[in-house]
Amino acid sequence: MISISNLTKTVRSGTEDLTILSDVSLEIPDGQFVALTGASGSGKSTLLGLLAGLDSPSSGSITIDGDEITTMSEDGLATLRSSKIGFIFQSFHLIPSLTAYENVLIPMEIAGARDAHDRAKELLDEVGLANRGHHYPTELSGGEQQRVAIARAFANRPKILLADEPTGNLDSKNGRHIFELMTALHQGNNVTLVLVTHDQELAAKAQRQVILKDGKVIADNSGQ
Repeated sequence: MISISNLTKTVRSGTEDLTILSDVSLEIPDGQFVALTGASGSGKSTLLGLLAGLDSPSSGSITIDGDEITTMSEDGLATLRSSKIGFIFQSFHLIPSLTAYENVLIPMEIAGARDAHDRAKELLDEVGLANRGHHYPTELSGGEQQRVAIARAFANRPKILLADEPTGNLDSKNGRHIFELMTALHQGNNVTLVLVTHDQELAAKAQRQVILKDGKVIADNSGQ
């Protein structure tokens, strides 16, 4: 499903080059739940952004479901993201001028999905917000906003879900609830899940843990 080969990301910092990722290679099979862990600055979020096509590597390649994304145009990447990839951010990234229902609906309307309205209602129901769809993000708690973000991420039935510290802005109770909800949807939809987290308790529940340090993979272990 995901093939990463000799991936390197270098950025200019002052007069020097700063290496964020160094020669990373991974194979993630269809349906696997992988936790990316490591200290701050280890390259986890950068790697996730590269997998989503939100940034370009300095060298190396990424293949998503048979498509080489590192050579794709911006239009090609946008099409890939809308059809195959769902992304959950730590800070929710909901559109504040849209209701919860509209936030879930909009990616399906852009994609021209015929069942968009019914599916938006179903997804909100799945995340326990059937009665909150008419509320705007500012009228929802952090946990509720993240549940809307999860529903939106699953809107176009993606094959891959990328989650960047999705529980990072939540208290422990809401964080556990969001994690359980996300993993239940992952299992129920046979979605490949790549989770960036600092929480070792959550990471231990993944099928596989990949640990980064200074931009390099230093461990690749099976979890449960």
